[in-house]
Amino acid sequence: MITLKDLAAAVGVSPSAVSLVLNDRHAGRVNATTAARIRVMAEDMGYIPNQLARGLKTKRTHTIGVLSDRVASVPFAGRMLEGVQSEAWDSGYLAMIIDTTDRAEMLDQSSRALLQRDIDAVIVAAQFHREVALPVIPPTLPVVVLDGFAASAAVADGVVPDERGAAFDATAHLIRHGHARIAFCTVQSGTFVATELRRAGYQDALDADGILGDPSLIVELPEPATAAAYAPVRRLLERSDRPTAVFCFSDQIAFAVFQAATDLGLRIPDDLSVVGFDDQLFIADALRPGLTTMRLPHHDMGAWAARRAIDRIHGNVSAPPGVTTLTCPLIERGSVGPPPRT
Repeated sequence: MITLKDLAAAVGVSPSAVSLVLNDRHAGRVNATTAARIRVMAEDMGYIPNQLARGLKTKRTHTIGVLSDRVASVPFAGRMLEGVQSEAWDSGYLAMIIDTTDRAEMLDQSSRALLQRDIDAVIVAAQFHREVALPVIPPTLPVVVLDGFAASAAVADGVVPDERGAAFDATAHLIRHGHARIAFCTVQSGTFVATELRRAGYQDALDADGILGDPSLIVELPEPATAAAYAPVRRLLERSDRPTAVFCFSDQIAFAVFQAATDLGLRIPDDLSVVGFDDQLFIADALRPGLTTMRLPHHDMGAWAARRAIDRIHGNVSAPPGVTTLTCPLIERGSVGPPPRT
């Protein structure tokens, strides 16, 4: 690492002169020509201030520790970390990320490694909306849970997607196109926090439009994956009273709907309309026609988490910790149309 002494030797001045210039305290002490040379040399040599040394004076290192639970190692939720990093950077902070790769034994060790670097706040990022077990963190350090909530909401802020509102919007979108027989392909109850919330939103939309739901149109799957969904979805579409539209818990399930529809000679959206959930890269925008879906606000949640952590650092938030929900936007593509004529 380039030090003040290295810069001073390169320019031919004292380290104190370099320090004065780089901390904008050189007026009347270092002439303008020398100050300019110091700044140019610092840029050319890639000098980076030692934040830990500065922290001895300011009590801050301008570093936010991020403990990631597979968020950094799978493509599904990576935009959360993009949101954290961009918001932190724009605010003069560095996000230091450690991914535990879903190994519980790494959590406490990773937390200690971050704390030893005198971080100013901690963000714990979950791969999907869930309750998060926090590592041991000093109570004076701000903590934000990204895409989840702490077991004790009083100890950490949290930010999650509005699962119920998004499911309502997805189902209402199909209703506006004239559909009344709308299937819901979901996962087994208790699998995820989102399971009950999305099912409730689906039912809310049917109730709001006076549509009597058909329980046989709710298909529960063991997991939200394409392979697990294909056979049950195909059975649904083979029925003589098949639905005219399907709302899917995930884009991967929607992918299975596309596969089964193609194998049965059904055209999307002419014979069947489909709405997914996630706006997952390489699925939603790659299907033909493109998949209309609810986008998880991963980037916005990451940015919110960084902003809240920084606001807590500076004492700009006086309210006790709580959980904030962010809206999931509807991304319209080509998989929804009116019901087929009978």
